[in-house]
Amino acid sequence: MAISYIGIGALATHADTITPAYPAGATVGRLAVLQVVSAHTDESIPATPSGWNLAGTVAGGGGVFGAAAGPRRLTFFTRVLLGSDAAPTARIPSGSTGSLIAGRITILDRSAGTGWRWAAAFAEDTSSGTGFSAVSTTALTWAAGDVAVVGYGVPLSTAAFSAEAITATGITFGAVTERADDAVTDGHDARLVAATCSVSSGTGTQAPTLAATLSAASTGVAGVLRIREAASDVEATAQSVFPPRLLLSATGLLADNIVSVSLFRQVGSTLTPVRAATDVDTSGQNVLLRIDAEQPLGVQFDYLAVLTDVNGLHWEAYSSPVTSTVTSDVISDAIRGIGAAVTIQSWPDKKRSRDSAVFNVGGRIVAVSKPRSGAQATVTVRTLTDEDGDALQAVLDSATEGVVLIRKQATMAGVDNHLAVVADSEDRTWYNEVRFWQLETYETEPWPDELEAAGFTLQNIADNYSSLQDLADAFTPGTLLDIAMWDFGP
Repeated sequence: MAISYIGIGALATHADTITPAYPAGATVGRLAVLQVVSAHTDESIPATPSGWNLAGTVAGGGGVFGAAAGPRRLTFFTRVLLGSDAAPTARIPSGSTGSLIAGRITILDRSAGTGWRWAAAFAEDTSSGTGFSAVSTTALTWAAGDVAVVGYGVPLSTAAFSAEAITATGITFGAVTERADDAVTDGHDARLVAATCSVSSGTGTQAPTLAATLSAASTGVAGVLRIREAASDVEATAQSVFPPRLLLSATGLLADNIVSVSLFRQVGSTLTPVRAATDVDTSGQNVLLRIDAEQPLGVQFDYLAVLTDVNGLHWEAYSSPVTSTVTSDVISDAIRGIGAAVTIQSWPDKKRSRDSAVFNVGGRIVAVSKPRSGAQATVTVRTLTDEDGDALQAVLDSATEGVVLIRKQATMAGVDNHLAVVADSEDRTWYNEVRFWQLETYETEPWPDELEAAGFTLQNIADNYSSLQDLADAFTPGTLLDIAMWDFGP
């Protein structure tokens, strides 16, 4: 695993608007870092270019804004390149006397990982001198292989830089390479300086110190954008059970300092939270596992993991597309992980009612009513075998909170739903195994999120049993199916 420097684009400067060009090598998957130095009476933050991310910004250096004096702003923007990317445009408000904006684009590549992760820290030196040194106000996590993009912004255009340096307790940085040292003579002047280096060894959470030697005394700001190859990912693995269930695994969390994870099922543009997987605290954990037993049938979808790192930054990871297919409709209890193959035979109507009162007031009819209820309906389903009929019987016998999940073989709006079954009747025939079931139902809310879907992994078994004998004793005289159906949750 390694992050490599590809190149830096030409300097772009103006009083209020720049469109810096990409350097050679701006190809798909690489990371572009736009470093901007700006100055404005109001210390305005440059508008984020379309399709870019604001990674961090700071204004400082002390003094009063003026010619070669006062605060300057340093800003980092990032973009994972898609290929044939349009050059970005960054702006500050126009009409400010002495305003300026300048920027360059740096391109980085990675040899491994699932994506990019970054975090920014900034510092200011308000003591004018030729020895710039300032401790950042933010502690960043560091690990071997990280790359630091270091930037400086000072108000004196003639203050050339050398000996740029970054240090942090317990972290060993490689040699710092200067990539740009530009005099900006627009407006009230500035200097834009860029450098890069990598972490050779050491891990920890430390606030870096940024330093440099200037050819003329000045104040200013500095910042570092710590960049890392992402390790975290999300996968969906089908389990060999009926009804269909998927094991979701968010992995590589420790390497990316992920402290919280939320999992979503995405069908088209619709996101649905996965049960018991919202804002899960994963501090100190490398993997988060969840079972999804409520996915739609017969349509393609994927899973989104929203990952929050120790710096409060949010990242996204997507699974490969999934399609759960079965050869029947399904009625299930997703909490207990049980279900039955059925055929929806008849669902003729949905009835809704309101609490209301009607008054005859002087010959006029006045109706007062509350919001209408959820739908109620008589749903007829058919099971084709004794096994399917017994399975449906088991679901209806012990449905969690009296609620079942009904799904079409190819999911269908208005059919796929959570239903409270208040009564059922079973119609048998003497000449075959087919049974017809009349289900009196009310549409209802899904189960509460704290009810986790039953499922298991080898880790669940290891967490609960220290030996195979303990496992055998716990399930005697059970079978492997008993283990598969066991809820190892709290």
